[in-house]
Amino acid sequence: MRTKHSKHKPHKLLYVIYIATVTLPFICMAGIYIWYHNQLDNIRNAQFIVVSKQDMRLRVFDYAGEKKAEYGIACGKNYGQKEKVGDMKTPEGIFHVVDVEDASNRTHDFGDGKGPIEGAYGPYFIRLATPGSKGIGIHGTHDPNSIGTRATEGCIRLKNEDVSNLAEHVFPGEVVIITSSLMDFEEAQAEAEKKEKKN
Repeated sequence: MRTKHSKHKPHKLLYVIYIATVTLPFICMAGIYIWYHNQLDNIRNAQFIVVSKQDMRLRVFDYAGEKKAEYGIACGKNYGQKEKVGDMKTPEGIFHVVDVEDASNRTHDFGDGKGPIEGAYGPYFIRLATPGSKGIGIHGTHDPNSIGTRATEGCIRLKNEDVSNLAEHVFPGEVVIITSSLMDFEEAQAEAEKKEKKN
């Protein structure tokens, strides 16, 4: 009996080692996957913003591409890609948030003869890093009826309640993608053709 027992014991041990070798990597991978996604869920800025000049909407997506929020916007009065300060165009491209600033006491003179307007930026100004242009951001407004129109000097404008909600979930470094519209694209093409003719 001892001989038979000693013969079967190594087989059982090999079987256990085999099962452990096959299943352990899968268990580890599943654990790492769950841990990784939990970590991402805990990263508050694991999201990005997409601003569409075509349908005048700002959308917030999480790292998995699920839409978390959506707001109507107003953007630059003039069509095309922003080229210089004061051209009234909203820049297009991939940018990032620099800071979320309290704008509740700021005023702005729109040059329409009404002088400085209190609350022109609403409660918050979400400043963006936009190389080649200054002062571009996402902010509130004194004129909620302008949302959905081409009304700004280049910034992205939201209703005050919307920018307040957005400001709670936005952090420095967050990616902001601003996409073109058909009219913006056509304007950019026309500008490029003019430059070519001059050269």
